[in-house]
Amino acid sequence: MTKAEKQRTYTQLGFWERNKASGGYLLKKEVSKRAASILRFILLFGMCFMILQPLLNKISVSFMTEQDLYNPVVISIPQHFTTANYNLAAELMSYKTSLFNSFTISLAIALLQIAMCTIVGYGFARFEFPLKKFWFACVLLVILVPPQTIASSLHLHFRYFDVLGIITLIKGEGINLRGSKIPYFLMSAGCMGLKNGLYIYMIRQFFRNIPVDLEEAAYVDGCGTFKTFIRIMLPQAKPILTSCFLFAFVWQWTDGFYSRLFLGNTKLLSTSLSRIVDSLGAYIQRINGVKTTISVAYSNCILSTGTLMIVAPLIILYLFAQRAFVESISMSGIKM
Repeated sequence: MTKAEKQRTYTQLGFWERNKASGGYLLKKEVSKRAASILRFILLFGMCFMILQPLLNKISVSFMTEQDLYNPVVISIPQHFTTANYNLAAELMSYKTSLFNSFTISLAIALLQIAMCTIVGYGFARFEFPLKKFWFACVLLVILVPPQTIASSLHLHFRYFDVLGIITLIKGEGINLRGSKIPYFLMSAGCMGLKNGLYIYMIRQFFRNIPVDLEEAAYVDGCGTFKTFIRIMLPQAKPILTSCFLFAFVWQWTDGFYSRLFLGNTKLLSTSLSRIVDSLGAYIQRINGVKTTISVAYSNCILSTGTLMIVAPLIILYLFAQRAFVESISMSGIKM
């Protein structure tokens, strides 16, 4: 009997016959495989539950009345279903105005940051220039150093803004840019905005993984450096640019530090959420005419509702962009 015939005869046998023929190895292998699958399922389910449970809890609380919050029988399913918490949270946060401002500012900042970081990241990946390692170390330093450590310096810099002493020479003092959006746009254009160092690093690593032969072929065909970058390299970098854009948009959407520092006069969702409990106290005092102590449970209920109203647009954005996002994560390997 040939080897192929033996293999065909073996596969036609039942499981226990094949297990007996293998000396019990087949059963051990199958048990190990099933045990690994069950363990993997338990771990993934536990991780997903840990991530989703707080969100599900906020969703449940947001539809509860104040009476349900103190009812020990009500745990996850509201007994008195209501949407009044969403109406109140929307009024306290000036939701329509804050949503429009957050969207326009986050979109503008994200586009500006990605445009500038793409140019810088491509320069680090493909060109040699003096002190290149030093400047890249500065990029890493931007990632590592918390922005809170330079908050006072940023405040003074834009309070007395000057360019090489020219403005002080003409006017006698620097320009006060505090209270406007200009400082944040200047920082984003100079790659010193929120998480810009991380975007430069990610884009630089992606460009380093693209073969140099593509650019050399473009140079041979008569393309210059700029035309090669626009027509050859940028189309290749769509996945990583999509990821960085999503990161920039989401982080700007939920940012509180830079928003309070530079955009404090603009109504944004992130800053409105941080003041929602104080706004709730003022609202109830205005309705009742007297100062009233707000319960912790009801304050957390309104805070949870406001949080969901901020997160909902981001979830919708991710649902539309998840394919490009997952593709970019799988393609952006690390090459040192």
